[in-house]
Amino acid sequence: QVQLVESGGGLVQAGGSLRLSCAASGSIFRIGDMGWYRQAPGNQRELVATITKGGSTTYADSVKGRFTISRDNAKNTVYLQMNSLKPEDTAVYYCNAELILAPPRWGQGTQVTVSS
Repeated sequence: QVQLVESGGGLVQAGGSLRLSCAASGSIFRIGDMGWYRQAPGNQRELVATITKGGSTTYADSVKGRFTISRDNAKNTVYLQMNSLKPEDTAVYYCNAELILAPPRWGQGTQVTVSS
């Protein structure tokens, strides 16, 4: 089993920054790509950013240039640095881990609220 625990969410004014962390534990040898997704009320969960074990990244167009995903394989932790936050970034942010020979795992989610 793999467990993911997110932290770092909160309330911030528009233009501000937050850094989310996602710490993995358990059968970490199964972990491949990791990513961040978000879900706003009434909306479907959407991809924010992904990162491979080698460090290759992808981003949603809406966050390119503002968000940066990174990964510390030694600490089994993935980060999402969010700058220039906008009210439309308000959502619950979920950490995701793709696993080898097992279903993907999700964290419990962390709320990010951006006030205008």
